[in-house]
Amino acid sequence: MGAGVYGALRHRARDVARLGGLPGGGAPFAYVTNDADSTVSVIDTTTNTVVATIPVGASPQYLAVTPDGTHVYVANPYSNTVSVIGTATNTLVKTIPVGAFPLGVAVTPDGTKAYVANFNSNTVSVIRRPGNTVVKTIPVGLNPAAVAVTPDGTKIYVANQGSKNVSVIASPGNTVVATVAVGSGPNWVAVTPDGTHAYVVKVATTPFR
Repeated sequence: MGAGVYGALRHRARDVARLGGLPGGGAPFAYVTNDADSTVSVIDTTTNTVVATIPVGASPQYLAVTPDGTHVYVANPYSNTVSVIGTATNTLVKTIPVGAFPLGVAVTPDGTKAYVANFNSNTVSVIRRPGNTVVKTIPVGLNPAAVAVTPDGTKIYVANQGSKNVSVIASPGNTVVATVAVGSGPNWVAVTPDGTHAYVVKVATTPFR
């Protein structure tokens, strides 16, 4: 794996997501992926202290929390897996094999699916919940790095860093219905709360591996 954007971010906390108060008045948590340690840190946001450190796959990158707050999905590129953390106990509950070098991960608003961008296999894995099984693998552009779901769950946007475009996946069906050309090195995508626009960040001029 070469240097570039990814190399510059090695040995740092890679991604963070916040979980609100749990049912029954439990503490709100923030989850942080620790690239170099292959762990996820759990921070109690009421006291700003680390309350748990969870071993996951190798070099965890991005993560996503389910809408109901019960699980956290963590992409582990050097293990080609996704770790599933149960927030009730802050422990690893399942490890799911996906494609090569998974990076971006997003959960649908209804919590029934998780989409994972597999950077080195040029695919997106669709994980069905509950059950946590891969039910489909969708070919997209080159080096997909990030994924975002519209608020109504009908479209999934995938930033393809190597092919300078964004794949649009329709759900249900989980097929690519459009490919949108963008600038060089798209590696992040976000959808507005009203679902009318998707914004794409372009950082690298060459793909990282």
